Amino acid sequence: MSASIQPNYSLNTVDILIIGAGLAGLSAANDLKRAGKNVLVVDKGRGLGGRLAGRRIGDATFDHGAQFMTTRNPRFQDTVAEWVKAGVAEEWYSSYPGNENGHPRYRGVPTMTAIAKTMATDITILRSVRALTLSQHNHQWLTTLDNGQKVLAKSLLITAPIPQSIDLLASGNIQIPAAKQTRLDRIEYEACIAVMAVLENSSAIPAPGAIAIEDGPIAWISDNQQKGVSTTPAVTIHGSAEFSAEHFEQDHQTVGQLLIDAAQPLLNANVTEFQVHGWRYSKPSVVDPEPCMLLSEGTDLPPLALAGDAFNGPRVEGAVVSGWAAAKVLAGLV
Repeated sequence: MSASIQPNYSLNTVDILIIGAGLAGLSAANDLKRAGKNVLVVDKGRGLGGRLAGRRIGDATFDHGAQFMTTRNPRFQDTVAEWVKAGVAEEWYSSYPGNENGHPRYRGVPTMTAIAKTMATDITILRSVRALTLSQHNHQWLTTLDNGQKVLAKSLLITAPIPQSIDLLASGNIQIPAAKQTRLDRIEYEACIAVMAVLENSSAIPAPGAIAIEDGPIAWISDNQQKGVSTTPAVTIHGSAEFSAEHFEQDHQTVGQLLIDAAQPLLNANVTEFQVHGWRYSKPSVVDPEPCMLLSEGTDLPPLALAGDAFNGPRVEGAVVSGWAAAKVLAGLV
């Protein structure tokens, strides 16, 4: 289906439009720019990095999304080493009580969002802008944004969670090949309710300030003060997948108090203030085996790809590697 372009709209023309300024989108944007492509990134959020999220409550600072990075892919190992050298990342820990020989965990400095800000350097990004509809125009992608602008792109990369990506494709009646639709239908996500709590005094959480819990309503607690994120005592509590799914649609302040009550024996400190954030698509629990998906392959569609941690594993590393894979595919098609 081809769309007409009305002259009264502001129009951006680019080689590649990337929807989503998370890790996959930013890593793809960097590789495509190095390949000489004119790239525009749009994101509905105010911040960068997707689930690399931080927040302040008074004097307290929190990492409340992804808590750390591990490195297995050789290129990603080199990339993290560059971030460490630049002072935007450092090793947090490699072992903790009950897990004495784990992979090194790296954190962003001062927070995880520093990684995204570094990746966004010299990338053209429109923030707080949502992609509303997609259509085709002269074998290019025409995307309408909620600020009234339109973007005409030779290629399109969507890095949003798969349910949101499918909804956007449906806005333009974009037909997904049956085999690829089947793969997308297999992908599943876990929700996560995150609590950011300011403490009256330092917590009783042992060094290095991280606890992963297998059973019960809590999956993870981190001490942002021990981590070096906050100068004020503050903890992040992540609800388990089961707890978060069960309580996601309930009042978040009430649910947050339930998690604080469950964490109290580990905190051994009074909570003076807290906020709650719900991650509906916290991480994929079932992923596609390929690092990205070229939806336009074998069709008459202009180049169109999907990327994100749903294609390469539910980790910071997985999202970055997925973006690199998508960039490699699209660079050869533009």
